[in-house]
Amino acid sequence: MKNKTIKKEWALEGLGCGNCAEKMEIQISGLEGVQRTRVDFIARKLTIEVDEGQEISGIAKEAAKIIDRIEPGVRVRKFERSTNKGMGFTDDKELDQSKVDRRRLALGGGIFAVTMILNLSENMSLGLFLLSYIIVGGGILLRAGKNIIRGQVFDENFLMGIATLGAFAIGEYPEAVAVMLFYRVGEYFQNLAVNRSRKSIGELMDIRPDFAHLKTPEGLRKVDPEEVKVGDVIIVKPGERVPLDGRVIEGMSAVDTSALTGESLPRDVKAESSVLSGFINKNGVLTMEVLKEFEDSTVSKILDLVENASSRKAPTENFITKFARYYTPVVVITALLLAVIPPLIIPGALFSDWIYRGLVFLVISCPCALVISIPLGFFGGIGGASKSGILIKGSNYLEALNNVETVIFDKTGTLTEGIFKVRNIVPENASKKEALLEYAAYAEGYSNHPIGISIVEAYNKEVNTKELSNYEEIPGHGIKVDYRDEEILAGNSKLMDREKIKYQGVKTLGTVIYIAVNQKYMGHIEIADEIKKDAVLAIKSLKALGVKNTVMLTGDSKSAGEEIGKKLGIDRIYAELLPDEKVQKLEEMEGKRTTRGKVLFVGDGINDAPVLARADVGVAMGGLGSDAAIEAADVVIMNDEPSKIATAIGIGRRTRNIVWQNIVLALGVKMVFLILGAMGVATLWEAVFADVGVALLAILNAMRVMQVKDYQTEDSSV
Repeated sequence: MKNKTIKKEWALEGLGCGNCAEKMEIQISGLEGVQRTRVDFIARKLTIEVDEGQEISGIAKEAAKIIDRIEPGVRVRKFERSTNKGMGFTDDKELDQSKVDRRRLALGGGIFAVTMILNLSENMSLGLFLLSYIIVGGGILLRAGKNIIRGQVFDENFLMGIATLGAFAIGEYPEAVAVMLFYRVGEYFQNLAVNRSRKSIGELMDIRPDFAHLKTPEGLRKVDPEEVKVGDVIIVKPGERVPLDGRVIEGMSAVDTSALTGESLPRDVKAESSVLSGFINKNGVLTMEVLKEFEDSTVSKILDLVENASSRKAPTENFITKFARYYTPVVVITALLLAVIPPLIIPGALFSDWIYRGLVFLVISCPCALVISIPLGFFGGIGGASKSGILIKGSNYLEALNNVETVIFDKTGTLTEGIFKVRNIVPENASKKEALLEYAAYAEGYSNHPIGISIVEAYNKEVNTKELSNYEEIPGHGIKVDYRDEEILAGNSKLMDREKIKYQGVKTLGTVIYIAVNQKYMGHIEIADEIKKDAVLAIKSLKALGVKNTVMLTGDSKSAGEEIGKKLGIDRIYAELLPDEKVQKLEEMEGKRTTRGKVLFVGDGINDAPVLARADVGVAMGGLGSDAAIEAADVVIMNDEPSKIATAIGIGRRTRNIVWQNIVLALGVKMVFLILGAMGVATLWEAVFADVGVALLAILNAMRVMQVKDYQTEDSSV
């Protein structure tokens, strides 16, 4: 049995080095008692999981020491989810540091420019170059020295320090200063770009309510949403964000649900309507009864899912992490050999020339472009999807969406509305409709299935469950129960066959419930379910994206399943399936897929939990506030529209394309400059562009993924 773990989170203020974040994660993971560690560079967050009962305070202190050793100045504090302190926002200390950096760059750059323009003596020029170098790059040298003492050698501070000091040593004074200046300017703009992207992602998920108006005997009191308890009454004024999940008990209004569902049209609510945290009240005053505490509310769960999504790394991220771990030391060793070996074996070769080439190698070797831009791309894709009402629980699932070749749908509640109504009551022989409906309603008296609820609603009388006994729900078949000393059977044709009852099978578009009393067939009830208005669009959009197979698995009758499947244009329909048979069908399809192909299953997240868990990617039609759906699936569609599946796949593909653009850009440019540097063609200036310039371009490119496009074909009606 797996041990229970406890998880703690800390914010990492001032974390500015993606490569350093990877080193922190590796070293903290090696601490005794740590089960799992995640250092999230984008969210600036440290997460540590330890076994339940393990003392975490000591581990936290050791982790803080490791963080300070790898990147001095990073502050470790309690992680708080709030709109002004959350992911994406720059604190006052960082703003102050940014101002200091600008002044240093301006002063150092000015001295460098004056020295280059004026015709000064060699000693005067050297003095001013050194002054400019210290102003601009003194911090780099200081950090490099501290890191060497701490055992952190192969980082960008060390590389730039060695490269520029080496340039001074061989007499390339202007180039040494210019390279450091160019590097610091590039680093400054790189930090601006990262902070801007953090802020953009943070704003996408800026849905956390700041306060709640709690109704008390003394009047309204403005409190933190976390202070409100279940059963409390709150007031939501026009223009305010709904702070907690609840039920309207007084008032009418329109609410903006776009932050959760991506839908722009407001939704009308009134007394007895369910309202979720994160909605924005548009006009009327709403009085609400709180149904969930804040930590269990919809907005809290969504924020937790999105913020922790990057903890599940995509295969591409894992590959780049491993690649970067070995890439930098290999390039540094190659640079050393390039500087030393050729002058010893090539006649006439000068050490100054080959040392310069080795310095070019050193500057190029930093893998920051990859380490920063790739997780930023995946996180941006997850943030953009959430803005469209699609919750993707990890980068691994976002990447898996790229290779979906088979999409399997449940029928009820996924492709159909799941809102059932009794359409026809057909008694057998001399039976009366009222009696048949009464038997059916009492058989469904304990049921919470939508079909059972629709029968009880059609009966429109109170069902006295005290008159029921020996209640038995037979999975995939129906219900057996005793009512007033009579045995009632209510279910599908499988139940009639199982009990060896003679009946007349019915073919209809809806669902058929057959009724037998005391082993005698009494008739059937036909129940209609409407196809969702965008179901045809969903299938067309998937086929337009190149999805090879669309499949429906349903426990409903063959006639109902085939009728709906054909209407929607689904390739294959399997009906009258039990839950375990759905899993078997999915496994059969997984056995026929290509090597990289993925099977995606779409269900309601409650009845289809086994299939959702078994599929490569499980997608739940989450509904507004469906806790079971959010827990069960890898991807949750918050507005229940199946056409959003095409949008999710489109976002996954666009994210992959942008991530691979950055990989090709970063590695391609670096490889070219490594070759040019070895040949003596590339200069230190160009090497700095290959490092900082490419990182900046990659970050700006990664930010494009947050612009979500429409991946649906033209709308079609059923």
